[in-house]
Amino acid sequence: MKKQFFNYNLFLFLICFKINAGAQNIQPEAKLQQYTIRIGDQTKFFLSVHQPVKEHINFPNLTDTLTGKVQIVNINKPDTALDANDRSQATITQSYTITSFDAGTYTIPSYLFGSAGGVLKSNELTLQVQTVKVDTTKGIYDIKQPIMVSYSFVDWFKDNWYWVIIPLLLIAAVIGLIVYLKNRPKPQPIVKVVKPTVPAHIIALGKLTEIQGKKLWQQEQTKQYYIELSDVLREYLENRYHLKTHEKTTDEILSDLRRIDIIDDSRRALKQILVLSDLVKFAKEKPLPLENEQVLEQAITFVKNTQQVTVKVNTEGGSSNV
Repeated sequence: MKKQFFNYNLFLFLICFKINAGAQNIQPEAKLQQYTIRIGDQTKFFLSVHQPVKEHINFPNLTDTLTGKVQIVNINKPDTALDANDRSQATITQSYTITSFDAGTYTIPSYLFGSAGGVLKSNELTLQVQTVKVDTTKGIYDIKQPIMVSYSFVDWFKDNWYWVIIPLLLIAAVIGLIVYLKNRPKPQPIVKVVKPTVPAHIIALGKLTEIQGKKLWQQEQTKQYYIELSDVLREYLENRYHLKTHEKTTDEILSDLRRIDIIDDSRRALKQILVLSDLVKFAKEKPLPLENEQVLEQAITFVKNTQQVTVKVNTEGGSSNV
């Protein structure tokens, strides 16, 4: 029975010791930015707690006054700063802008902070509010009469120069514009030089040749290889068949091509190229080297098989292309 009683007392002692140790790790503090101010001046009052980061502390609820005739003008947002030497500790600071309109010495009381380990108190402070000193040794003088000051045209111009300069500048600008419009050279007729349109298949074949020369997939740039290859084919379809392809998926492009007369072999080849390109770009597919070579050959063959055919038609006095 005595052993149980001893264990019970030891348990209570350890709990109290733990609570007391936790409370000792929490250090509330009150400070003033200035301890002496004049009537109507403002200063800041700080309440801060040095505590473990995971500890929850309840600050006192201050509203409009601290004590007596010391008023709270503004309550600022709390600021949290981690301890540079111990990242598990932090200091939370709540600042208040305060003032007083009555001279005197005011004691700012200690405030209570609630924590899991109990209630903690801050330290007391003293704020001294002083009046503005008046020199009583000097007499009271009459109010001086206004002094007459001469005001010349130069003085007036210094005060109102913009009312003179701005209208003159506007008048000069209008005159200059009129003179320019009367004397400006007559515009010469612009002769538009129409450049011959490069056929879509010529552009596509040239870009496919450039891709072949870059040797992208041989340099472990397979994804970039298929991006450029599919972009060339999409651009070719836009130029050749006037389809909007860059904003569409592969299925949408193939659906639009159903209305266009393309041989089945070319249609199947295009589908294989675009589908494989999507797998490489979005599904991280890794084709074999042989597939990388074949897909470029298929693209070149597709462009050649679907290129626009130019037919020369003989007419009187010459020939024309159709």
